[in-house]
Amino acid sequence: MTNKSMAKLLRYRWLIFTILSSGYILVYFHRIAPAVVAEDMMRDLNAGGTLTGFLSSAYFYSYAVMQLPAGLLSDSWGPRNTITIFLAISFAGSLIFGFSTSPFWAILGRALVGGGVSMLFIPTLKILTEWFQKKEFAFMTGLLMAMGGIGSLSAAAPLVMLNNLIGWRFSFVLVGLLTFILAIIVWFFVRDSPKDMGLPSITSDGQTKSLSTGLLQGLYFVISSISFWPVALWFFFNFAISFSFIGLWGGPYLTQVYGLSKSQSGQILSMFSLAMIVGSPMQSFILDKILKGRKPAIIFSSIITLLITSALAFYTGKIPVWGLYLLCLGFGIFTSSIVVVAFTIVKELFPIQIAGTATGIVNIFPFAGGAIFQPILGYILEKGGLINNKFTLPAYQQAFFVLFICAALALFFSLLFKEPIDKSYI
Repeated sequence: MTNKSMAKLLRYRWLIFTILSSGYILVYFHRIAPAVVAEDMMRDLNAGGTLTGFLSSAYFYSYAVMQLPAGLLSDSWGPRNTITIFLAISFAGSLIFGFSTSPFWAILGRALVGGGVSMLFIPTLKILTEWFQKKEFAFMTGLLMAMGGIGSLSAAAPLVMLNNLIGWRFSFVLVGLLTFILAIIVWFFVRDSPKDMGLPSITSDGQTKSLSTGLLQGLYFVISSISFWPVALWFFFNFAISFSFIGLWGGPYLTQVYGLSKSQSGQILSMFSLAMIVGSPMQSFILDKILKGRKPAIIFSSIITLLITSALAFYTGKIPVWGLYLLCLGFGIFTSSIVVVAFTIVKELFPIQIAGTATGIVNIFPFAGGAIFQPILGYILEKGGLINNKFTLPAYQQAFFVLFICAALALFFSLLFKEPIDKSYI
């Protein structure tokens, strides 16, 4: 490769990463936004707690279902084509959601949004393997997660201001339009690999060569592995916590139990996003300098998560406001940023030719956790009754006790992890 070609490749790959990571901002915006506008949605759509839980979790159902075909479509259609098409679907879902007149249309729109943005993560990882070297991959994944933190941040305090200005409906319509613009930008500027631009491959070790392993063979190999299931179940229970609290019920909890304004609750929830932005480097430091392994990092994070959820479950209405800031900060670091370590474990547990299949399968579980537990918590809150159109403190205590149980199960499964042989720390 000539110096001129290398310079062009190095410049252009950062343009591609910037475009795709901007899409990941939208992914997290859609994922977290209902927590901020939950009360407005319940009022305008005349929906109770259970129905609101299903409305929000429709994103997670469709997102989870699409993880298996994500790798297959990336291989058959190409990552660029896949991302473009499904971002357009997300745009349509945003319009339907924003203009919905009943819970049915809102759930449909939310499901289309989730299915649309679900096709960004796996195809983006595939593109990164073509444009960045193997030793750069984990770092780039961490940067991608940090961009997700910016998306979460935009779904907190900024969404509150936008909601106050134009309402939650037109806020989602506006984000849908941005999604469509991004789809056009992806089509015109993103390329699946350097060779699509007439540039030589950046890899010299053959890391991107595909080996002859069929989809069904790879699927069977992954799900029949004893090492896979502790990781998958940890993903399920760990993300059930953050998706249920940060993604939906944290907002109503802060306004109804503590009497905070939407602006104040948005500021508190934004701590989760800030933690995601700085969390990946922190996880890397803990992993490399202190714990000397990936499994200890997961166990450590699971212990902290258990402590955080115990505060929610047993001191539901007694946590000081400064403690609520720390609580959301802790969720961002120890339930979300830790995913960089967890995905690296999955990648190292399996041969390279099925690493994408393994990642796609395990990525079903966190969204399944959110999809199942958001309505469960909504049902518990609704059964607890309403006082002045607000859920009661005992109902929140019962709901958050469920999250405490989830944290205990996540810690249990983290103890069963198999430490990968590869010790090249991320």
